[in-house]
Amino acid sequence: MTSAGTRAARLARPADVPALVDLVQSAYRGESSRAGWTTEADLIDGQRADAAMVGAAVTDPNGVVLVVEDGAGIAACCQLERRDDHAYFGMFAVSPGRQGGGLGRAMLAEAERFARDEWGVGALRMTVIRQREDLIAWYERRGYARTGELTPFPYGDERFGLPLRPDLVFETLTRKLG
Repeated sequence: MTSAGTRAARLARPADVPALVDLVQSAYRGESSRAGWTTEADLIDGQRADAAMVGAAVTDPNGVVLVVEDGAGIAACCQLERRDDHAYFGMFAVSPGRQGGGLGRAMLAEAERFARDEWGVGALRMTVIRQREDLIAWYERRGYARTGELTPFPYGDERFGLPLRPDLVFETLTRKLG
């Protein structure tokens, strides 16, 4: 996966954790996230991820974190976790200034390729805040289907942020690979 000014994806290392925390936070929360279209700033305040959570993902023996760098550092990332017959896709972030130019689409395609070719799994699954209809529509245009499976938002657990409304819920999306 390459585009102008971007190198191929690589596996994240523990030394990447601080940059990954900053990237994920900037893509989803706070004022900096409003520069891109993936912001959750109107739904959730506070942190999106912390160093312990990201460090655990980077060192998980059943998963990987893929990163793409450009001249300014890590520009995109995603987490894959191997689960039985599928891979779970999460911690997907693209630097707000790089959103809308195809980097996210390329990162998602690389995650699908990795899960299919390196792990031999037949599907990718993810959870998305159901109130993020624009983001769900983006995934649907890339072949993901809504399953109707809902998971409650972890209200009261500030590691996942401070909800700004009482009705947040995650919906599972899936796509067959192959």
